[in-house]
Amino acid sequence: MAPSQQAVASPAAPLGRPGPLRVWLAAIRPRTLSAGAVPVAVGSAVAAAEHGFAPGPALAALAGALALQVGCNLANDVSDFRRGADTDERLGPARAAQRGWLSERQLVGGAALAFGLATLVGLYLTAVAGPLVVLIGLASVAAAILYTGGPAPLGYLGLGDALVFVFFGPTATAGAAWVQTGAVTPLALAMSVPVGVLAVAILVVNNLRDRHTDARAGKRTLAVRLGPRFARLEYAALVALAFVALPLSVALAGAPRAVLLGLLALPEGARRVRAVLRTDGAALNPELGRTARLGLLFAGLTGAGLLL
Repeated sequence: MAPSQQAVASPAAPLGRPGPLRVWLAAIRPRTLSAGAVPVAVGSAVAAAEHGFAPGPALAALAGALALQVGCNLANDVSDFRRGADTDERLGPARAAQRGWLSERQLVGGAALAFGLATLVGLYLTAVAGPLVVLIGLASVAAAILYTGGPAPLGYLGLGDALVFVFFGPTATAGAAWVQTGAVTPLALAMSVPVGVLAVAILVVNNLRDRHTDARAGKRTLAVRLGPRFARLEYAALVALAFVALPLSVALAGAPRAVLLGLLALPEGARRVRAVLRTDGAALNPELGRTARLGLLFAGLTGAGLLL
């Protein structure tokens, strides 16, 4: 790390430090955990629609996804701080390393614990679904670490959007269905598309907000590489694709017509697009949570449709 980056990355004085529980909750970022829960919920609804729902593997897949998400958040906290992406100029919520609330060693230990829990869950799922779970688990942990860590962080190369789609879309959604049914079906793959693109939409809001500090830290997200206009159009396209995917899943993947209940979330999707198109800077902070809630609403409606 260059000396200038070290100076920028020095933590703020930990005055007004929250209590230990609140500090760890801030580091874990509970509001982001829906991104890990939604794919498993939709995948489990697919399994139920295909008469293969299995409570044990479903709960294990959920626990594993949440553990991976927590590990990723903690690892990213450390990596972004080390690289100077999280500074006192940050527009988003405070980060534990940036504020000096937790040491790098504590965050690394927390991430290791989370990944260890995910590994234990993976051992159970391997016994249920076979050794392919090991490869999926290893790839998921590697992606979580290498997203902002390692010599060539994928998020810093502009690959974050593709990575999020792959792991929060087909991998998590179709994977959750597969560990229950033993098959990856067209329906599971079709339903993974809207789930994946709405997860990417959350990242796009984050990168749009942080583009200035990211650029100074050398974090070349698509919002940095291609500019804010592209990021806003990308967000609109992702939200639109989520809704277009529903009738296509009925026509091409045999999804029950009841999944079109998800279209009831369209007005909320339109509101989110209008807001992101018109908002910038710290004012985008609420749009992160609102986009996550859009994903929850969409998943709840489509999941209900799969179960009808």
